Amino acid sequence: MNLKQLCLGLGVITCIACSQQKNNDELLEKAKRIHEKVTTIDTHVDINVKNFTEDRNYTMDLSNQVTLPKMKAGGLDVAWFIVYTGQGELNEEGFEKAYENAMDKFDAIHELVNDFAPDEIGLATTSDEVRQLRKEGKMVAMIGIENGYPVGEDIENVEKFYNLGARYMSLAHQGHSHLSDSNTGEQDDVFLHDGLSEMGKDVIAEMNRLGIMIDVSHPSKEAIKQMFELSKAPLIASHSSARAICDHSRNLDDELLLLFKEHGGVVQTVAFSAYVNTDKHKAFSEASNEIYKAKADEIGFNMLSRDSVRAMSNEARNSYYSEFQNLRALAVDDIESLKERVTPVSVSDYVDHIDYMVDLIGIDHVGISSDFDGGGGVDGWQDASETLNVTIELVKRGYTEEESEKLWGENLLRVLDEVQDVAQSLQKA
Repeated sequence: MNLKQLCLGLGVITCIACSQQKNNDELLEKAKRIHEKVTTIDTHVDINVKNFTEDRNYTMDLSNQVTLPKMKAGGLDVAWFIVYTGQGELNEEGFEKAYENAMDKFDAIHELVNDFAPDEIGLATTSDEVRQLRKEGKMVAMIGIENGYPVGEDIENVEKFYNLGARYMSLAHQGHSHLSDSNTGEQDDVFLHDGLSEMGKDVIAEMNRLGIMIDVSHPSKEAIKQMFELSKAPLIASHSSARAICDHSRNLDDELLLLFKEHGGVVQTVAFSAYVNTDKHKAFSEASNEIYKAKADEIGFNMLSRDSVRAMSNEARNSYYSEFQNLRALAVDDIESLKERVTPVSVSDYVDHIDYMVDLIGIDHVGISSDFDGGGGVDGWQDASETLNVTIELVKRGYTEEESEKLWGENLLRVLDEVQDVAQSLQKA
């Protein structure tokens, strides 16, 4: 090759590189425009009541995955904060503790919007309220209940929770509740109700009457099918992905996904790495745990297995996760270095689930959720500050502004409107 040929070759390579960079810049600018314009909604963010005090609250840049500064940085407009209660004994003492836990979390969310940051974030219970708060330049808090256990044996608690702002509720979590079997029954093929209990069926009717969306994330497949049969309004899955891609009992198989299309509901795809790609998650998790263990030894933190943490009381579990988030923050650089050797579950893997469900059930029935501060997060979307990366991946794959808008929130708000319309009709009748 002579000098002229070499120069020509280098020129071609440079032109290709310049062209690629230009395309990347244009894609990024397009994604930013879409991201700023649409209303971005994350339907599942767990909370710890210790982060809702005068001295420590969401106005500060805490180590947890969602705070108001992180929401602003990532352009996350709406966070559904979760009133979660771990499954305990099905007796009076258990119900009483669950109710107290739920009320503490309701109080915490109300303190955030009323006392700590009323000029930055407001509570919404309807799509109109979401849009009004956005016009005012505020972020939005909404409330979902994960596990109907706090309802106890008093169905009037459903209306109490509604009056406190709850607009979706699942009937079970890790373990069977008195309302519904859980997906965890797949582990040993032991179920309590063969779907829903009689009270669970009554609660479904009460949620329809009030205008609370029924969430099928966590209940068993049989319970979910019964919910579809009984409900007069569309259903949601607040944080679930596609079982065809990742065979985990928390994900929805094609039969269940098609029911969402038939009944007009929406599946909020969850960025929980173990539910996105189990094999990649396991490999990276094992390697990460070695780093965390070494760092834990340095600071005197006792790392526990996930099963051990699940067995804790709500207060102890919240305390553990808070300390673990601090540990994660200390290990950030080491984890980044690990990615050069072991590939983590990524935003691309996550959007594979969105693609699959859009192809199967249509763009109108798919949405987005993180499960942040409850174990969620994938590489590229590890906290609310990285929310733009999801939109970038959607734009890369050819999703239009209208389609991105549906995925990010319009589908969910449409279902909320329809559920509340059904409630109005039932109340008039």
